[in-house]
Amino acid sequence: MLNEKLSALAPDGQPFQLTTLQNQAGMRVCLMDWGATWISCELPLLKGEVREVLLGCASPVQYPQQGAYLGASIGRYANRIAKATFSHDAQTFYLAANQGEHQLHGGPEGFHARRWRIISKDAMQVTYQLHSPDGDQGFPGHLNVQATYTLTEHNSLEISYQATVEKACPVCLTNHAYFNLDGGQTDVRKHQLQLFADAYLPVDSSGIPNAGLTQVGGTGMDFRRPKTLEEDFLRDGDQMAVGGYDHAYLVHRICGSSENPAANLWSSDGRVLMSVFTNAPALQLYSGNFLAGTPSRDGGQYENYAGVALESEFLPDSPNHPEWPQPDCWLKPGEVYRSDTTYQFLVQKPHNETSFSR
Repeated sequence: MLNEKLSALAPDGQPFQLTTLQNQAGMRVCLMDWGATWISCELPLLKGEVREVLLGCASPVQYPQQGAYLGASIGRYANRIAKATFSHDAQTFYLAANQGEHQLHGGPEGFHARRWRIISKDAMQVTYQLHSPDGDQGFPGHLNVQATYTLTEHNSLEISYQATVEKACPVCLTNHAYFNLDGGQTDVRKHQLQLFADAYLPVDSSGIPNAGLTQVGGTGMDFRRPKTLEEDFLRDGDQMAVGGYDHAYLVHRICGSSENPAANLWSSDGRVLMSVFTNAPALQLYSGNFLAGTPSRDGGQYENYAGVALESEFLPDSPNHPEWPQPDCWLKPGEVYRSDTTYQFLVQKPHNETSFSR
């Protein structure tokens, strides 16, 4: 478990507040009010073992200092907005840029860099709330958002974001968790991944889409059948542009239910399966291409490819691409934005044994 240095102060001069959720099976999740961040996920294995499957820092004070967005809540708009601008109703909005001329993950002072207020919690659930004022990072209108984390008895963490706005605004909220189902700092490219998506978005070296949705068939981007991340790693020019996988996939429409996952991820030792369920239209697959130097849970530093992120969201730069086949990313006054994503963990026996255990 994270070293809970409660005396350490956040950038606002107040202590970090950590909340631990635990189910009867022994799965334990730790969350933090700064950035509404998911900072630990301890999964009980067979024969009494416990495995930490989430990347994180050794101390809360390190989270505001790292640039990998480890476990943070991202907003107002996850992923990239090209040239940090978009237009709506003949008005152009200029956002705070933080990746060259582009905006990434809501800007330099996005929701990951704020203290969220705890409005309710119990042994299995915590809800955080945040107010974003008009003009925040360049976005129009006041926005109110809640993030609810719920741990179930089926070893699932359910993450629900809800938001309302005063003026029409593009909204895309997600959690930026990185997973290594082997625990420790092994190379995550040895994990097997299955993504239920027929198309992805090609991007340039800045991660900005530079073509329309492209079929995965016949490319190294195809994960419709399970394969390791390393099998086709850097096979395509699209991957070489960004050092690996860092692409959005438009998931199958049937994936929006609790019966049909958008993705499955297996540890390299075959002992843990994580399934991702979401009502978001896309998943961003990021193979941790630039994680090197990020402070790690053991007090050292992570290397590249130490974790993989599967971020549920709209396609990147959607405010500038209304033609893409997904729901409208613009939230209007009187509407409620809701994004629900569940990470479910299934414990398996080693490769030389059989059967499953929740």
